[in-house]
Amino acid sequence: MSILNVEHLTHGFGDRAIFHDVSFRLLKGEHIGLIGANGEGKSTFMNIITGKLMPDEGKIEWAKNVRVGYLDQHTVLTPGLSIRQVLASAFDFLYEMEAQMNTICEKMGEVCEDELEVLMEELGTLQDLLTMHDFYMIDSKVEEVGRALGLSDIGLERDVTELSGGQRTKVLLGKLLLEKPDILLLDEPTNYLDAEHIEWLKRYLQEYENAFILISHDIPFLNSVINLIYHMDNRALTRYVGDYDKFREVYAMKKAQLEAAYNKQQKEIADLKDFVARNKARVATRNMAMSRQKKLDRMDVIELAAEKPKPEFFFKEARTPGRILFETHDLVIGYEEPLSKPLTLSMERGQKIVLVGANGIGKTTLLRSILGLIKPLSGTVEQGDYLEIGYFEQEMSGNMDNSCIEEIWQEFPGFTQYEVRSALAKCGLTTKHIESKVKVLSGGEQAKVRLCKLMNRDTNLLLLDEPTNHLDVDAKAELKRALQEYKGSILMVCHEPEFYEGLATDVWDCTRWTTRIF
Repeated sequence: MSILNVEHLTHGFGDRAIFHDVSFRLLKGEHIGLIGANGEGKSTFMNIITGKLMPDEGKIEWAKNVRVGYLDQHTVLTPGLSIRQVLASAFDFLYEMEAQMNTICEKMGEVCEDELEVLMEELGTLQDLLTMHDFYMIDSKVEEVGRALGLSDIGLERDVTELSGGQRTKVLLGKLLLEKPDILLLDEPTNYLDAEHIEWLKRYLQEYENAFILISHDIPFLNSVINLIYHMDNRALTRYVGDYDKFREVYAMKKAQLEAAYNKQQKEIADLKDFVARNKARVATRNMAMSRQKKLDRMDVIELAAEKPKPEFFFKEARTPGRILFETHDLVIGYEEPLSKPLTLSMERGQKIVLVGANGIGKTTLLRSILGLIKPLSGTVEQGDYLEIGYFEQEMSGNMDNSCIEEIWQEFPGFTQYEVRSALAKCGLTTKHIESKVKVLSGGEQAKVRLCKLMNRDTNLLLLDEPTNHLDVDAKAELKRALQEYKGSILMVCHEPEFYEGLATDVWDCTRWTTRIF
């Protein structure tokens, strides 16, 4: 049975086409991985099928009475609400029923006997619905999901504005799971999640009976939960049965077949053109030449898709720093409350250290404390001599109305326009991306703009806060290669062992010094 039908979908932003005549069908129980390079339109597709965005052309049709749950990375949590309130809002439709019941009860004392009978029947129906949906167990359900996702340890009364990126994702995911939708739409759910909760989500999706569509660049995670791939490429959407590894195998074979057919046809076209050119002027061979020309005119010419620009990352290196890059003495990090025990740490030149551990235990706070952006609650941080630090934050900050060109020019005013465009192109951005405003770019494209800033500054120490979030498979592989070749030192927060294996010289488990219980 078809749950969702998308027919002849066409959409674009300005002169940049995203989809052209795309059709898609979602069947009951299908576990779909939606894949494609950064900027191919995966999140845009999700926004169109959920009605957040109107397509230029096409029809979107959901089956009747289907409840859709959408985990959107850009959902804004209302300031002032607690985690408990956001989780409980999954049951808003039940609270509305309760309000209807209260209204009916108030009316009962004022109506005649016939009307009273109708109201009693309505009241009974609402009461049955509330009981069926476990309305009187909402608090225990909220507590149960809070425990499963590690939110109870943060404190369910905590204001959502105080949460880290990973904690925020957990709250949105928890609310979604409490809603128990018929369809799950998940846009990069593993971004900001720690290893323990990625594993929990993996088990949940493996056992999930209903359909879901999952966008993810985390290939091991994707492979473990999906049975179908839809590949978004060159404004088209193509279906493949199996996991990501099977898709790659079939895709490579189809690409090789197409290239062979293209080369064969190009030779045939060249031969026909040559024959026509040599024989059209001679009376004896003119008819044969015209026949060949007709064949040329009728031919369906095979076109190869233009190769996507592959990113080429290379980090500039500053002069060699002193042997000790930084030292902390009894450092206690945090905001109002301490996040760590007193820390005495040091990092030496040449080390490439990865910080691991659950969300919310202070990994980002440690980076920001080392940089001097956050004042420690107690203790000291001493930076070494001749440090040139490059810092990659989790999310884009600054003016999102800037174009990509303006964003780089603000950072490097001495660059010519050619140098700015060349720097962005090396990061895998096309001319249309480069001239677009930052706010219309995908998360992966925005990450490439930020990497462009980092690469064009001379550094000898890189502080990277989850640099792989949003990046597609090619960009991730290229970033790993560039960081392996980088002669400077690296301190990085990362939840992807596949990324930092073979790159890190040391892995620091931050759960050993946190004051948080997880």
